[in-house]
Amino acid sequence: MHGPFDSRHPLVGLVDEVARLNGRLKSTFAPSRQGVNLGESEIMVLNAVVEAEKAPTVAQIGRSLGHPRQIIQRAANSLKSAGLIETAANPDHKRAQLMKPTEKGIALKREADAIADGIAGELCHAMDLEGVRDATRALRTVRKELEAHLRVLERKGN
Repeated sequence: MHGPFDSRHPLVGLVDEVARLNGRLKSTFAPSRQGVNLGESEIMVLNAVVEAEKAPTVAQIGRSLGHPRQIIQRAANSLKSAGLIETAANPDHKRAQLMKPTEKGIALKREADAIADGIAGELCHAMDLEGVRDATRALRTVRKELEAHLRVLERKGN
């Protein structure tokens, strides 16, 4: 890419491109949220809970997604009321409960994913899917490196 801002740090360019892509993806895949009758923050939290390697807390999801804990908590409360997630005691923290998906939550996520897969299938006829997979792996690597750096800063008290 050549343009007036080529001199900026590559990570700054990535931030801009990801923000723009995020907006486009949200609007493109909105029917998958609407199809399961969940709001944007609710589907975001349900995805985070279902896809987590280990049961997360509200604060962990908030940090991971860059959203205030209160927004994540409201979505989690709604999901819990709907029977889509459940909470469990956290052996590492008295007050920060762990969130786990229920079978109903997993089924609803699969339903939303099926709708999203249909949308993606319609969009991807002209896309290089291996390139999309490569981009996904690259973005995951960047995210995990950033998360590791943030954990180090938190331990230092920054």
